[in-house]
Amino acid sequence: MARCVALVVAAGRGARFGGDVPKQWRLLAGRPILRHSLALLAGHPAIDAVRVVIHPDDLPLYDQAAEGLALAPPIAGGASRQESVRLGLEALAQDAPDLVLIHDGARPFAESALISRVVRALHLHAGAIPALPVHDTLKRGEDGLIRETVPRAGLWRAQTPQGFHFAALLEAHRAAAGHDLTDDAAVAERAGLGVALVEGAESNVKITTTQDLERAERSLSGPGEVRVGSGFDVHKFCPGDHVMLGNIVIPHEAGLEGHSDADVALHALTDALLGAIGAGDIGRHFPPSDPRWKGADSARFLAHAGALLSGRGGRISHLDLTVICERPKVGPHRAAMAHRIAAILGIDEGRVSVKATTTEGLGFTGRREGIAAQAVATVVMPDPLPR
Repeated sequence: MARCVALVVAAGRGARFGGDVPKQWRLLAGRPILRHSLALLAGHPAIDAVRVVIHPDDLPLYDQAAEGLALAPPIAGGASRQESVRLGLEALAQDAPDLVLIHDGARPFAESALISRVVRALHLHAGAIPALPVHDTLKRGEDGLIRETVPRAGLWRAQTPQGFHFAALLEAHRAAAGHDLTDDAAVAERAGLGVALVEGAESNVKITTTQDLERAERSLSGPGEVRVGSGFDVHKFCPGDHVMLGNIVIPHEAGLEGHSDADVALHALTDALLGAIGAGDIGRHFPPSDPRWKGADSARFLAHAGALLSGRGGRISHLDLTVICERPKVGPHRAAMAHRIAAILGIDEGRVSVKATTTEGLGFTGRREGIAAQAVATVVMPDPLPR
């Protein structure tokens, strides 16, 4: 599989938007606009990593927007969007991906299917962008008067994320340094690269004015849609004197084997939340082959899934966790587990149910070879903007 990195451009100062804070840091449904964009990309199964290009003065704002997401440090941008993208690409060059997606930090509603269309098109083309055909009649004006009608045939409205083969785009940006090009497709065109058009989405708006932000806020304040995700996980026993369940240390005659702390309960919950938003599974976000997660606290995994959900404007309605084992006895610890799970996700404890059962001596849990857990997550996601 080709390795794909999303590069989010968020170094602009937002002159057209106005105000003391650049638009990407303004709040949308209680979270920075940029946070919504990061959550969409970080949760997409085709994207292996997300990096953000920011103005150095905005680091405290970035830290707040990226809290809870497993992201590498941000990259310092330049004086123009084009320069910021080039600097971002240069920062990726040492561990160069196969593919790169360039996304505007102020586009918080890129649909998962739209991102997938861009990535798939890169199997056949050097570049691909989402775009919408122009349907309105176009006029060229001067001094408040119409000077001519512009033919709209063959005209498209470009959106992001725009995808490219990394090496080709980096070379194109280096060659275009000093030119004032408005998007990365223009940089690729200048270098003679073939860039495909894929179906965009009317909901994939860029927040440019205060009216755009007000319209987006109204969209996220609607009743939303209910989604359900499920998770299942198993870990076998190994030598030890305790197990981690629901982020609680439970004394036991054995431990649980795993690359992280092997918290089977939190792993199942994490997968349930990721499933509810179509963001793959825990192994994609925290691969066991990565030494960073050796012995890691699984609370970080669950918090990451919760951050992806909240970054998309979603909220947790209810979590239902069932732990399956003969020993240790889970009953005495259920209240503490529910309390910790709720604290990790920042939700009311009444939205978390923790249950325990056995398999009546049957199967691997019945033979006391390990512990299993299954989880169901019910979440509410905002309605998309009108298409």
